[in-house]
Amino acid sequence: MPTNESQNIISTVANYGKRLFSFIRGRVNTDEDAEDILQDVWYQLSNQPEAGAIEQMSGWLYRVARNKITDKYRKQKDVLIEDLSFEDEDGEINFREILLAEAFSPEEESLKKLFWDQLFVALEELPENQRYVFVQNELEDRTFQELADESGENIKTLISRKGYAVKHLRSRLQNLYQEFINY
Repeated sequence: MPTNESQNIISTVANYGKRLFSFIRGRVNTDEDAEDILQDVWYQLSNQPEAGAIEQMSGWLYRVARNKITDKYRKQKDVLIEDLSFEDEDGEINFREILLAEAFSPEEESLKKLFWDQLFVALEELPENQRYVFVQNELEDRTFQELADESGENIKTLISRKGYAVKHLRSRLQNLYQEFINY
């Protein structure tokens, strides 16, 4: 990339960075999501063959940001959390019933959002290798064989790591689950 074009991109990042981040942050759930999307916008700008030829830079940046936000929501898959279940006196109750249930009131929607947020907080508490296996297998729907081929680790090791993750999530989310059921 020519030096002049690099300077233009650096100047654009300096001029639009904070405002664009605020725009994105207002439309996604976390700072991390906003940072990821902003990074994607800057990456797309840096790979633009003729970034200097963009007439309305702010319009282009905001359009790309909106598209990236839309893409993020389209790519989100249903969470597969059959492993996060508890037994009660009537049999097994699945978190899926809570997380995917239709909310009929703002209070129910708020509780559902709280539950999702706490699930992701609990995931962040896991050691990286356990979180990675759980997220890849459950949220990204990848098989243990794919993960083993990618990492070179034994499938049984990966299954064990996921088991530890599930155990932690069950423990961590038990109280919230009870509050939700009793609501």
